[in-house]
Amino acid sequence: MRIVENTLECDLAAFLERPLFCFLAQRSGDGPRISPLWFLWEDDRVWIVARLEERSYPGRVRRDPTTALAIVDFDPGTGRVEHVGMRGTASLEPYDEDLAERLFAKYLGPRRVEWPEGFVDLDPDRYRLLEFVPETTVARDQSYPAPSRTERR
Repeated sequence: MRIVENTLECDLAAFLERPLFCFLAQRSGDGPRISPLWFLWEDDRVWIVARLEERSYPGRVRRDPTTALAIVDFDPGTGRVEHVGMRGTASLEPYDEDLAERLFAKYLGPRRVEWPEGFVDLDPDRYRLLEFVPETTVARDQSYPAPSRTERR
């Protein structure tokens, strides 16, 4: 992975550990598509649990693996705007329950017994892991001095 620019004040891996949404950008015959998804950064790649039924992004990965991904942490109260954009290729890999569990724990907490039913014991025939391998990455801190609450009114 080639880092084109990195102005984040924190380590890139630390930013990617935050429970933020990634936005998966893909091409389609009907134009561009964006899918907001949970992700796990591990082994210098992004992992996403992909439900095969009723979701269109896995089919787009099969047709065209060229993909972009964006992750933004924004807090209007403080003016924090941190952004990571990646370009690379995606593929669908066999479902790995251990990896999926690490991904879900990032968002739902470590106690699997407390997770909603839809995140436990997923059928590996109905799910895959989307593996996104970034070729280039841009990481920017675009924060600004936030106006006071009274100034924003």
